[in-house]
Amino acid sequence: MKITGGCHCGAVSYVVATENLPPTYACHCLDCQTTSSSAFGLHALLPVDALQVSGALSDYHDAGASHASRQWRCARCHTRIYNTTSAAPGMLVLRAGTLQNSAAIEPVAHIWVKRKQPWLQLAEGIPSWPESPTAEAFAQALGKQ
Repeated sequence: MKITGGCHCGAVSYVVATENLPPTYACHCLDCQTTSSSAFGLHALLPVDALQVSGALSDYHDAGASHASRQWRCARCHTRIYNTTSAAPGMLVLRAGTLQNSAAIEPVAHIWVKRKQPWLQLAEGIPSWPESPTAEAFAQALGKQ
């Protein structure tokens, strides 16, 4: 299966070099709520070399309190496509809502649930943490043991 996605206006497209949709998690932190204009952000953690992007991107550096990140967006419509972070060297965080088959996504974990919107009910049995989990616990939840 070819996994593809892109921005809102179509100027940026990408291909993910994996056989299946990557494991996706929901982040309920205030930054993700603000930048997604929603209750949470949907993310897929991938090796940096697993994403091939076509089209012009612009970037934004964010030196947050706990880690630095670099956000990559469509240069035309500013849809956020992915970011890299000092918290996960060698990996990138794909914005899973930009996947062409985003309707097939089911989050396998939830982080920063202490910031979750009170009206949102999480599915039972899915790992969740009040803030960021340990790298080991997160890798286990994403199926990367």
